Amino acid sequence: MSDALQLAGALAVLAAFVSVQLGHMAPSSTASLTLNLAGSAVLAGLALHEQFWGFLLLEAVWALVSAWGLGALLLSRSGGPSSRAPRRSRRRLTP
Repeated sequence: MSDALQLAGALAVLAAFVSVQLGHMAPSSTASLTLNLAGSAVLAGLALHEQFWGFLLLEAVWALVSAWGLGALLLSRSGGPSSRAPRRSRRRLTP
């Protein structure tokens, strides 16, 4: 079972990578981020179980960054706070 999960996680991450490299999807697309999140989360869980600390660090960070990117993308589509650019003040400072 562990071998099948390893292959599934690796294939998900690799599918996203190859698709981006071939121009079939954007790196920040929902599909790419979802594949990266799912694959790296599975691999991180397996690395934790096997106590492979370096691999756990790599995959956990990969999963967190993918989750952050996916969350930001979904918030921007729903009109959430990240979809608005910060406003700059037009007041002039005088001495």
